[in-house]
Amino acid sequence: MKNFIQNETSQKIIFIGVIIFCLTPFISSPIALALGIILAIFIGNPFEKHLHKYIHLLLQVSIVGLGFGLKLDEALQAGKTGFILTIVSICTVMVLGYFLGKIYKLDKQLSYLLSVGTAICGGSAIAATSPIIKPSTKQISLALAIIFTLNSVALFVYPFVGHILHLSQEQFGLWCAVGIHDTSSVVGAASKYGDEALKIATTVKLARALWIIPLSVITMFIFKNKGSKIKIPWFIGWFILAILVNTYFPFFDRFSSVITEASKSGLNVTLFLIGSTLSLQTLKTIGLKPLASAVILWITISIGSLLYIMN
Repeated sequence: MKNFIQNETSQKIIFIGVIIFCLTPFISSPIALALGIILAIFIGNPFEKHLHKYIHLLLQVSIVGLGFGLKLDEALQAGKTGFILTIVSICTVMVLGYFLGKIYKLDKQLSYLLSVGTAICGGSAIAATSPIIKPSTKQISLALAIIFTLNSVALFVYPFVGHILHLSQEQFGLWCAVGIHDTSSVVGAASKYGDEALKIATTVKLARALWIIPLSVITMFIFKNKGSKIKIPWFIGWFILAILVNTYFPFFDRFSSVITEASKSGLNVTLFLIGSTLSLQTLKTIGLKPLASAVILWITISIGSLLYIMN
């Protein structure tokens, strides 16, 4: 589709204007994502080549800021609640992903990236394991395109289903953390549902992200690639530090609500930026078999975890 606005200066002005608009209280996470997708399709993204590193940085800063809205006992309780479900879901997705890769005759690397992205934390898990399994650039791009597309769908579907089933804040937060791939969409969907859901979803998802480390070690043995480096999500340590500061230093209580709201606004901008990278050209690269495999994995973990949580 041809962009309606061809002038790059005009595109940049509109793009920056929408970012500022996403910082206002009028924009929710799903709307921010939708605005990004609409802008990418009809206007174009003049900053697309330079956005990816800023998306990850802004997401990490926003998540650390959300730590100032949590107390240590809340975080420990949330982590304890999701521990067993995390282990079961990761193992289930990885095993099922292996067999789906065989059934659909997918490349081993691509199948593994889709499984890891679904099992743990979307794009972050794909980025962490890619240097170990050494996939092609096309395979990485394809896996990211599929995962981010399903993330976008989840951001709209999960709150809708949660309200229909009358899930509690705790149930929904836990379901988001397990069933949605990427941390940005997890936090976005949970913030739409409520503050308690946001606290639980953020804590459980980041605890889940730590499984990147043991899984990366296992991956090194599976693919037998020597000299591979494990990428550790160090920002989770800053998130934990923010929780400790908020728990043991009452002085920060007067700032915690401001930091939390600013972090939510930062998350909205992050989701807008993510949406702005999902162009029609990107979506056209998605093949039917990889998409089918990823959808089956996602539906399995979504329905399975939901049934477990409700019962």
